[in-house]
Amino acid sequence: QVRLVESGGDLVQPGGSLRLSCVASGFGLEYWNIGWFRQAPGKELEGVSCISKNGESTYYADSVKGRFTISRDNGKNTVILQMNSLRPEDTAVYYCNVIIRGRNYWGQGTQVTVSS
Repeated sequence: QVRLVESGGDLVQPGGSLRLSCVASGFGLEYWNIGWFRQAPGKELEGVSCISKNGESTYYADSVKGRFTISRDNGKNTVILQMNSLRPEDTAVYYCNVIIRGRNYWGQGTQVTVSS
């Protein structure tokens, strides 16, 4: 059974940092690209970042470029989203995602709140 579990969300002040983790189980992480998405209250789901299965290619939304870094450790079945210089507009529930054979799988999400 494919499972994704996010963690690391918290309340942080503007300018602070958080490290989100996505732990995968039930499938071979090394064979699939992984994405991070977020959804703020009242807003649509937004793609934040993604990483290729071997980690050599990454993508960042313009809104997070230069502040967020995605990485993966296939041996630990984990994908990391390091978030620096956080802003209030980064407040959202963050989800990791994998598409396997045309089917979307999501974790339960982790709440990130950036506020003073």
